[in-house]
Amino acid sequence: MFRVMAKKPQVTWGGRFSGNPSELMVRFGESVSFDQRLAPFDVRGSKAHTAMLCHVGLLTAEERDAIESGLDAILQEIESGAFQWDESLEDVHMNIEQALSGKVAVASKLHTGRSRNDQVATDMRLFFKSACAELDDAINNLLAALVEKADEHGAVTVPGYTHLRRAQPVSLAYQWLAYAEMFSRDGERFRSVAEHANFCPLGSGALAGSTLPLDREFTARELGFVDKEGHPQLTRNSLDAVADRDLFLEFATACAICGTHFSRMAEDLILWSTEEFGFLALPEAFTTGSSLMPQKKNPDSLELIRGKAARLQGNAQTLFTLMKGLPMTYNRDLQEDKPPVFDSLDQTMISLQVLTGVVTGLMVNATACKAASADPQMLATDLADYLVKRNVPFREAHHVVGKLVAMAEKTGIPLNELTHAQASQAHPQIGPDWHKVFHLETAMKNREKPGMPGPDQIRQEIARWRQRLATE
Repeated sequence: MFRVMAKKPQVTWGGRFSGNPSELMVRFGESVSFDQRLAPFDVRGSKAHTAMLCHVGLLTAEERDAIESGLDAILQEIESGAFQWDESLEDVHMNIEQALSGKVAVASKLHTGRSRNDQVATDMRLFFKSACAELDDAINNLLAALVEKADEHGAVTVPGYTHLRRAQPVSLAYQWLAYAEMFSRDGERFRSVAEHANFCPLGSGALAGSTLPLDREFTARELGFVDKEGHPQLTRNSLDAVADRDLFLEFATACAICGTHFSRMAEDLILWSTEEFGFLALPEAFTTGSSLMPQKKNPDSLELIRGKAARLQGNAQTLFTLMKGLPMTYNRDLQEDKPPVFDSLDQTMISLQVLTGVVTGLMVNATACKAASADPQMLATDLADYLVKRNVPFREAHHVVGKLVAMAEKTGIPLNELTHAQASQAHPQIGPDWHKVFHLETAMKNREKPGMPGPDQIRQEIARWRQRLATE
């Protein structure tokens, strides 16, 4: 609920003007409808600023305590839903300050040495640190689900695909761990954004600081903008501090890349759950039916995830377009920087949670996976390797095996069922033991180098992931 008070004087910049903005301009210019979610960070920043003002002698201890108590009361009202937001006050910052004025006589001193420019910059850096921590936790939950599935399906083999054609066999565990690698990089990106956000801009003012005796390091410590040793970290240039939106771009881009990953995984799961593949069944909790066809079990959750990925890419592009032509420092265009960021957080978070639910609840059809991975042509490369070990150049070996594949297709005989006489016609180095190449278990055990899908390698990777997740 919003209250519009067109005749109410502006509390921050109204002194310069003889009249009020039109009601249309009030509605056009407000941001409190979306930036009110910054309230916890705004109160936190204001309390730290108040403590600093007292520390340097610009507020008394009694004034500090009164302001901090008033801010706590306002935050409690906001969190309980009792707070009345007023769009005529433009944004979350002015709404809180106006409410504080009604509770605390010295509220007008709160904004001493501070501009909305550095206030917003501080709120958003606190927001990014919090958002990245939340997303990192959600990614770790997904990673844990993937590792559990890898442990569960270590003995199940499936075709690995290139060009959506069967290529070489891998274990299903190896596939789950491939997704884990992708999402672990997403976690690293969000942690990097949080590190970049960990510099305090408060004290930058509108663009050139303040002549007041502010203690920026004190404020940074109060707000947790510190390095691993507890030393305060400050932005080094006030112009850049209030104009910079790199964090917005980095965060939205990290969300878009994460979205690309969960979209690609969703596509695999959609394909594998079709009747044509039949590798797995999706949990009913994350599927829907048809309004007409009673037999349908549609993968709507995964299709929506694919759609969310496009939305995340659009949010990143919005921010790049917003920023590309802006001069230093603050321009009102930058009010539009928050909706894409907030939306990117919300859509990435819910998509990760849904994907985790899907992974946790899906059921694997080991029989269908085994039948698909029994295709002997997927071990054609192993046959070429067999020839290489017999001193046949790889390009020649590749050509020879290609001829055998063509022979098998022409005769309708599976590759591994060609006779030795037929195979030896293709090359004299094909010995009577060539059929052993097509033993799937042996083929998997022959892939025990680091990063390969050998069973021992998979077990080591699962152990490594469990140890890593236990320490995060």
